[in-house]
Amino acid sequence: MAQRADEFDVIVVGGGHAGAEAAWACANLGVRTALVTLDPSKIGVMSCNPAIGGLAKGQIVREIDALGGLMARAADATGIHFKVLNTSKGPAVRGPRAQCDRHAYAREVRRLLGTRPQIEIVPGAAERFIVEPLSDARPRVRGIEVVHDGRARTLSAGAVVLTTGTFMRGLMHTGESRSEGGRIGEAPAVGVSAALRGLGFELGRLKTGTPPRLRRSSIDWDALEPQTGDDPPAPFSDLTDADPRFPALAQIDCRITSTNEAIHAAIRANLHRAPMYSGQIESLGPRYCPSIEDKVVRFAGRSAHHVFLEPESHESDWVYCNGISTSLPRDVQESMVRAMPGCARAEIVQFGYAVEYDMVRPHQIDAGAMSRLADGLFLAGQINGTSGYEEAGAQGLLAGLNAARFASQLAPVTLARDAAYIGVMMDDLVTKTPVEPYRMFTSRAEHRLLLRADNSADRLTPLGREWGLVDDERWRLFERRSAELDALNRCIDTARLDAEPLSARVRRPDYTPDHLRADLARLAPLAPCVCRPSALVTALAERQYEGYIARHRAEARRQQAMEHRRIPEWLDYASIPGLRTEARQTLQRFRPTTLGQAGRLEGVNPADITLVLVALSRGRPGNRPLHAAC
Repeated sequence: MAQRADEFDVIVVGGGHAGAEAAWACANLGVRTALVTLDPSKIGVMSCNPAIGGLAKGQIVREIDALGGLMARAADATGIHFKVLNTSKGPAVRGPRAQCDRHAYAREVRRLLGTRPQIEIVPGAAERFIVEPLSDARPRVRGIEVVHDGRARTLSAGAVVLTTGTFMRGLMHTGESRSEGGRIGEAPAVGVSAALRGLGFELGRLKTGTPPRLRRSSIDWDALEPQTGDDPPAPFSDLTDADPRFPALAQIDCRITSTNEAIHAAIRANLHRAPMYSGQIESLGPRYCPSIEDKVVRFAGRSAHHVFLEPESHESDWVYCNGISTSLPRDVQESMVRAMPGCARAEIVQFGYAVEYDMVRPHQIDAGAMSRLADGLFLAGQINGTSGYEEAGAQGLLAGLNAARFASQLAPVTLARDAAYIGVMMDDLVTKTPVEPYRMFTSRAEHRLLLRADNSADRLTPLGREWGLVDDERWRLFERRSAELDALNRCIDTARLDAEPLSARVRRPDYTPDHLRADLARLAPLAPCVCRPSALVTALAERQYEGYIARHRAEARRQQAMEHRRIPEWLDYASIPGLRTEARQTLQRFRPTTLGQAGRLEGVNPADITLVLVALSRGRPGNRPLHAAC
């Protein structure tokens, strides 16, 4: 039976990075999807830094790409400054990053979404959920009411994905000035918070911020130290890897300047006018990406902080001031900027500001991004207390995938901590309640040697193919890569150079992919092995980390039994004898779905897990033992 105009398989609310990936994933699975957004022209907008990737974040972008997502493709098509960070360290902690043309990036996201006929863009604000009660009293979300130009429209669907970013009751601050909005010049989303509270959700309040933008022509650009990109640049996406047209846009250099003691003194003198210190803002901001006023207070011994001046686009002369996010009053921002080297005559074209917004405490979702309080409702992005385009995009992809599966009556899927940074993030969110915006770091991943940027496709593309996210073109490229790696490894195992086995040479800590490429060129007449650079990087990393990787994989296998043993919903923690009050309250609040998650909760110790295991072994009261039931 054909669907009516207002009937969809999945509804995605929000057109940011999470919403775009959610809609894209749904479309890749062939389900009819409504993408509801306040302003369709703002889909894919980079609200803050015009960059994709970085340390740990670059690994997430590569994982999104390996699972068929769009972020890496958009970044490759619009990047104007590519650089791999941390190259002085091992491959596990290197992070690819691309500064993108802000305007071109948003256009490319909209273009890619437009290639999917399954996606319908619906302008408007989501005001309330369409809910039906289930027999166990947990509601089922069946759609939303959208209001546009004063008219209400009811959309129905098998699942709803909520990706509201910073727009839920968004409130922007610059000094003593306040205005409602989730992004400068855009109205907030007001009705969603009330709708979520009506379903019983516990909401929190977080804060993020952005720096001032300067006019490039007003900066003494040539007097500042250049920051160059990689030459040649390395793309994010496997689909771009063999494209001779990459990079598509002309590459640019950035510049570096800094704050100084005079600037710090001016900031300290005006802290009483800063919303974070005056009491005007009570919510917490990101500790690892602090405002300049936070830096001055927290690092009082520092006399200067680097500021990276990053052109935002070939289409404008706006420059992003990376390193001085602020909500100080305009006059303080002007004096601060003009006291930086090279910026004495700098013109501020957009002042920095902070934005407060509502979020959902993420212990109320599961590791597949579905709400624990309402079936069919999925949450992704900053609504879950995270920060960053990359974290949002990864959640959006997983939420879209599972929403489409839910609508099609298929079981949800998750990613383990030893499988992907995405899995680490989702597990962290459901086992911890963030008091500040969550940001991914390599240090959060205990299996980071296994989760390198270079092997993302090897880890995840087969899963993406199994789940229906990976199309034939990407799969052909993956099969080609696999064949290249097999041939390369055979060559390394059997070849000799200068009477030395190649397998011994590649294990030297100072041996690089360039060395391997040169050695393969010498071997070419005897043992031809033609590989793309990405295959060389992976083959070399696997050899140099071989012993560590083996230990990590063994440890991951040891953790499997505990990690994946399910905790049934019927388990009543209040009835477990001897369980400490703190552990009981924590377990009852977070309702972990596996013993692995339970063991990572703050306030739960190994003795508590032993008591939970004993309770599980006894089985459900009045029923047969758990092991027989499962």
